Amino acid sequence: MKGLTLRQLRTFAEVARHLSFVRAAEALHLTPPAVTMQIKELETLLGLQLLVRRGRQVSLTTAGEYLTFHVRRILATVKDAEDAMARFRGADSGLLSIGLVGTAKYFVPQLLARFREAHPGVELRMRIGGNREQLVAMLAANEIDLAIMGRPPRELATRSEPFAAHPLVFIAGAGHPLATSGEPVTPRALAHWPCLAREPGSGTRKVMEDYFEARRIEPHLAMEMPSNEIIKQAVIAGMGISFLSLHTLGLELRTGLLRILDVEGTPVVRTWNLVHRLSKVLSPAAEAFRYFMLSEAEPFLRAQDEALLGAPAIAHARDDAD
Repeated sequence: MKGLTLRQLRTFAEVARHLSFVRAAEALHLTPPAVTMQIKELETLLGLQLLVRRGRQVSLTTAGEYLTFHVRRILATVKDAEDAMARFRGADSGLLSIGLVGTAKYFVPQLLARFREAHPGVELRMRIGGNREQLVAMLAANEIDLAIMGRPPRELATRSEPFAAHPLVFIAGAGHPLATSGEPVTPRALAHWPCLAREPGSGTRKVMEDYFEARRIEPHLAMEMPSNEIIKQAVIAGMGISFLSLHTLGLELRTGLLRILDVEGTPVVRTWNLVHRLSKVLSPAAEAFRYFMLSEAEPFLRAQDEALLGAPAIAHARDDAD
């Protein structure tokens, strides 16, 4: 394997992760032809075909699958070495990789912008897992330094630190009968309406299921959707009610497209957590970001929650969700 470069391995890892040359190029800030060239050079050096392209579809060969396993280990070791060297340079330099569940993408970029103002020399990378299970996989593979999520993983040895309350609410379109009645909604009344839910594996789905199970209510699950955005558009269109994080609803609530339903026992308040593997030595940049989140995120989110709920937000959170 003489002559291989880290750039080739990183390019291959991104293509293998996304099974897409275009998405790998976007992640690496390269052009698709540049990604193709790196893969061709790697295959030439190894004398093996690693990827099969059929139109826009990309798949791994058996050799590619084996190489993916080893490349991830190599890049994880390189990242640990980079972090170790960063400790000698201080907190204002180095690469910081942050992973987050999809629900957190509605507020984390604003916090990252504030962090970057204080630490302009830190190179930030943000990785979004569609749901909790995908983010746990990133932690397990050492692909990220810190994860922002709800319920911490039990299958990994991690350090989890709560940094803010996470309210979840029932919502309906502005013209829905439950939203226009002017009366509180009983939990049992929700079961009479189609409910649009997140997919299994999502923390939001788990919290919703726990809410109904605790009250011995069987909801009318009309449809499962893998995206908060799709659910919101479907609720606006009148396809049903839903249960989502308050932190995903700011724009739609301010414009009057969605309404929070006044349901007994809601908001259901969980916590946002900052998580990293216990075996990982955090770089100075990661430690600086950890301190920033623990000190700055809670008042930032509390102010947003109070504005959306129209009342002081709940200060003490229970359990977790994502």
